[in-house]
Amino acid sequence: MRNQITSGEALWQWRQQARREAIAAAIATSEVDWLLQAVSALEPLQLKLETFKTQPTIPLAYSLEQLTLRWQQRINQRVPVQYLAGLAHWRSFTLAVSPAVLIPRPETELMIDLAIAAAQHTDLAHGDWADLGTGSGAIALGLAEVFPAATVHAVDCSEAALAIARQNAQMAGFTNRIRFHSGSWFQPLTQLQGSLSGMVSNPPYIPTAILPGLQPEVSRHEPHLALDGGDDGLVCVRHLVACAPTYLKNGGFWLVELMAGQAIAVAGLLETDGHYQAIQIHRDLAGIERFVSATRKP
Repeated sequence: MRNQITSGEALWQWRQQARREAIAAAIATSEVDWLLQAVSALEPLQLKLETFKTQPTIPLAYSLEQLTLRWQQRINQRVPVQYLAGLAHWRSFTLAVSPAVLIPRPETELMIDLAIAAAQHTDLAHGDWADLGTGSGAIALGLAEVFPAATVHAVDCSEAALAIARQNAQMAGFTNRIRFHSGSWFQPLTQLQGSLSGMVSNPPYIPTAILPGLQPEVSRHEPHLALDGGDDGLVCVRHLVACAPTYLKNGGFWLVELMAGQAIAVAGLLETDGHYQAIQIHRDLAGIERFVSATRKP
């Protein structure tokens, strides 16, 4: 989009009004500056100290009128600010996002660190890895970044999501390292049976009955296809537990993200299946049991 020009004084006035509206709507005022950074070249310190106020001209991706319309969507319709800007920050990446994909969460970044730890002193950093339900492609990009000798297979049943993921892979320079597959879970990867070094997934895990009570930013705007995990939230996870042994090589790594309260049940599913060992529950930075990992028995 062609840049629009405004003055520092006009943008300062816009920011003051937007911050007042954020406070009235119980939205963090930091979101105003997040959006301004996304649509301009302003730095956080310039916004914090308000030094931009004296600049005669400031290029913006949108006119102030257009920016106001977008901000009103945030206030009145609770559209997430990441969708308004069309981008989200995750690990070292700036990712394109749209309502076709979940907004990548900071908690999910830890999955890459868990994969790194699992690959130490093994050959898992090589070969093929799968990101099942890739959405924006965040996990696939994270794996490609830390495992340069691996090929990452990103799978999603949503063509709209895959389009976003491909765009993000191109922006990150990983188009030759990530292969995209349209389909459900392992279904497009039959040629990789018995050979995957690792499988990582952030599957739908919200129980259906809970969805309407989530924050409106989530329940109204994020794709239910990526959220709804069935009656108990574990329909997709059970599928991953049952099918992964066919695709993982001996010692291959299995890792999923979950919601609070599900980890013990999922660890039990893995134990009962009989094909897994080294089953572990991992907490996120808030202390929530967020992830479960395992390796395939030889």
